[in-house]
Amino acid sequence: MDIISTPLAPRPAGAYGQAVVASGFVFTAGMAPVDPQTGEVIGTGIGEQTRRTLDNLQAVLKAAGSDLDRIVKVTVHLEDVERDWAEFDSVFGERFGAHRPARTTVGSRLGDILVEIDAIALAP
Repeated sequence: MDIISTPLAPRPAGAYGQAVVASGFVFTAGMAPVDPQTGEVIGTGIGEQTRRTLDNLQAVLKAAGSDLDRIVKVTVHLEDVERDWAEFDSVFGERFGAHRPARTTVGSRLGDILVEIDAIALAP
């Protein structure tokens, strides 16, 4: 088992790693729309926050030798599913193109962010 860490994604807020590689998979922690250098939340709308969150997710996956196109499953937490679903889904679809990983999307209390995403991807 390898613990993954990169300065190109936000540091964990607690006692956990950004990702773990085990048994041929990369398991990421939940990524948020946070600038890894400043710690500030990026964007006020779901579109911009989703883009930043996916950038952070991609940075962690690349540090593990994987990428977005190797994701097999994502779990998405939205602060307001009804309000944000359509725009979130549009940005997600743009970013993933023809690749369609399995996905679960749930409503969650996220505090000062609108979206959090974790993933399981194939390791290199």
